[in-house]
Amino acid sequence: MDVFCVVLGILLVFCTLKPGFSSCPLGCSCTDDSMGRSLLCMGTSMDQIPEDISNNFTKIRIENCRLSELRQGSFSQVGDLGFLWLNFNEITLMNIKSLKGLTNLTELRLQGNKLTSVPWTAFQDTPKLRILDLKHNRLDALPEHALRHLSSLTYLDLSFNQLSIISKEVFTNWPLYQTAEKAWDKDGLVSNVVLALHENPWLCDCRLKGFVEFIREVGPPIILMSSYLKCSSPDSKATKFFHEIQLKTCMAPVASAPDTSFSLHLGTNATLTCIVKARPAPTIQWMYSLKIVRGFVAKQIQLNEETVTSQLLIPSVRVADRGVYTCIANNFIGNSSVSVMLNINSHNSSMPLPPVPMLSSNDNTHIEIRIAKQTVYGITLEWYATTDNPAETWFTIHFGKYDSPKKEMIYIGPGINSYTVSDLLPVTKYEVCVTLKNHPPRDGQCIVFITGSDISELEQRAKLIHIIVIVCAMVLAVPAGMYACTTEARFSCVDRCLDLWRRRRMHRDDTQETERQANFDSLQTASDEALCRKSLEKVKRRKSEDKSRGGSAAQLY
Repeated sequence: MDVFCVVLGILLVFCTLKPGFSSCPLGCSCTDDSMGRSLLCMGTSMDQIPEDISNNFTKIRIENCRLSELRQGSFSQVGDLGFLWLNFNEITLMNIKSLKGLTNLTELRLQGNKLTSVPWTAFQDTPKLRILDLKHNRLDALPEHALRHLSSLTYLDLSFNQLSIISKEVFTNWPLYQTAEKAWDKDGLVSNVVLALHENPWLCDCRLKGFVEFIREVGPPIILMSSYLKCSSPDSKATKFFHEIQLKTCMAPVASAPDTSFSLHLGTNATLTCIVKARPAPTIQWMYSLKIVRGFVAKQIQLNEETVTSQLLIPSVRVADRGVYTCIANNFIGNSSVSVMLNINSHNSSMPLPPVPMLSSNDNTHIEIRIAKQTVYGITLEWYATTDNPAETWFTIHFGKYDSPKKEMIYIGPGINSYTVSDLLPVTKYEVCVTLKNHPPRDGQCIVFITGSDISELEQRAKLIHIIVIVCAMVLAVPAGMYACTTEARFSCVDRCLDLWRRRRMHRDDTQETERQANFDSLQTASDEALCRKSLEKVKRRKSEDKSRGGSAAQLY
C-alpha cells in the first residue's frame, strides 16, 4: 500500500507539471488531439484575454464572449499558436502589437466583431498567416499598402463591411499578388488566392474607376468568391453590377461664371451664377471679402453627371452688398474659384458711394500666429494683429515649401483671422507667413513645420500630420491650440526656449541621435544651431525696442 501511494503521488506531480495538463480559464475547456492542445471558450463573460494562458496551446477559440479589445501582446506567450478564432465578440480596437510573438499563426478569424479599422502593420508579426477572415465588421477604408505584410495568404474575406472606395493599388501593391502573377505567367502553376469583397456599399464614381477595372480583369492567381460586385450609390448607378457601368477619370473642379460683373440699382434682387465641372461632385460655397456668405440663399442644380450650377440669391441689394463675390469649388483632387463683381448704382448721383475698405498700411503692425488645429489633411492657422482698424485690415498668407524661393500668396479679407492649409505632402518642410496685404514677411511672422509619416498613427486615425515647429533653433512638437514662440517673442519665452534647447542638446548627446533621426527627418543639427545663432542676434538687436513697447508675441503654454 505504501508503494502504491508513493507511485500515485509521483503520477499526480507529473501530471501537474506536464504542460498538456495545465489548467483552463474559468468557463472554458481544453482538449488534446493530434494537432496539439486546444482552448475553447464559448459564451462566457470573458471581457479580455486572460494573462495566464498556457504557452502550449496550438489552437485558441474564444467566441460569443464580451471581448472588446485586443491589447498589446495579448498572445505573446503562446508562441506555438497556429489557429486563433475570435468570432462574434465585441472587438472594436486592435492594438498594433496585439499579434506580437505569433510567428507560427496560420489562421486568424475575426468575423462578426465591430472593427472599423485594422492596424495592418500588425501582420508583420505573423509571416505565416494564410487565412484572414474579417467579414461582418465595420471596415470603411483600406490603406494603399494594407496588404504588404500578408504575403502568404490564400484566403482573405472582407465581405459584409462598409467599404465604399478602394484603390486598385491595394491589390497591385500586394507582394503576394505580384509574386504569384509572375509565377503564373512563367509556368502556369500557382496556388490560387480566394478574395471576398461582396456585400459592401460601393460608391461607383470616378474614385472607384481603377478598382472596377481591376475586378473586371481579375483572374488567377486571384479568385473572387463572388464576382458580381454591385454599386450602392450614386442613385444613377445603384443596384448595377460592376460589369454594367462605365466610369470616367476624376477631374479637378473648373469654375466659371456667365457674367463676372453686375451693376444693379439699390433695392433690386441679384442672382449670381457659378458653373462648376468636376468629378466627383464638388463642394461649393460663396465667399464675400473671403467670409463665407451665411445670410444669403445659395441653391445648387445638377445639370448633368459632372456639371453643377450654384446660384447666390441676394434680395433687395444695399450699399453694403457691393463688392467681389467668389464662388469656390472643392473636391479631393483640387479646387477652383471664379469671382463676380457686384456694383451698386446710387439713385442720387451727387452722393457718391464710400470706397470699399482695403487695408491698413501700418508698417509697425505686430502679428501673432499660432497653429490652432491639426487635421488629417493639414493645419489651421490663427493670428492676431494689433492694428488701428482691424475691421478694415487685409492680410496675405505666404505659403509653400521651405526651400522654394516663390511662395503661394493668399489674400485674406477684413475680419478673417484663420486659414486652413490642406493637401500637405508627407515628410516635407513648409513655411507659412502672415503679413499685411502685399507686404513681404518680417521676422517673427512665419512658422516653419515638417509633416511626418507615421504608419501606425495613420492606420489608427490619430493625428495624420505631425507638426514640428522650429523655435529658436530647436525643433519642438506643437499640439493643437499651443502658440508658437517666434524670434520676436517676449524674452521670458525666448529664455524658456533656450533652456529647453540646451536640455535637448544634452539629452541628444546621451541618446546618440536616435530620437532625432526618428522624428526630425530632413533637419540637420548644424542648420538648427545656425538658425539659433541668427535668431539670438536678431533678438539682441531688438531687445531695447521690445522693452520700450512692452513686447508683443505669441506665448508658449
